[in-house]
Amino acid sequence: MVKPIAAITLPDCKNHLQEAKWLKESLHQWLDREFIPETINETIATRASQIFMRQRLEGENDLGTLVIAIVTEMQAFDFRESFYSEFAIANAMSDLILDSLGIDRCCGD
Repeated sequence: MVKPIAAITLPDCKNHLQEAKWLKESLHQWLDREFIPETINETIATRASQIFMRQRLEGENDLGTLVIAIVTEMQAFDFRESFYSEFAIANAMSDLILDSLGIDRCCGD
C-alpha cells in the first residue's frame, strides 16, 4: 500500500520581515542561477514572497497550502518576459524552504 506523504508544517513566523527578505533574496538568486539573470526575476521574487508572507501572517503554516496559494495567485502575473511559470516559482520556493529547514526533498522521505 502506498504511504501518503506527510504534511509539512512550518514553524510559526517569528520575524516576518526577516523571513520575507530571506525568501525574496533566495528566490531571486535561484531564478538568476537557473537560466540567466533578468530584470523580471526581481519582480517575480518580490511578488512571490509577498504572497507567501501574507499567507503566513494570516496564519497559514502548511507548506502544501502555501504552494497552492502561490500557484493560484501568481497566475495573474505576466510571465511573458520570463522563462518561468507560476508552477516553477511555487516549486522553487518550496524547495528553498525545505532546504532551509534541513528536510530532504528527495523521494518524500
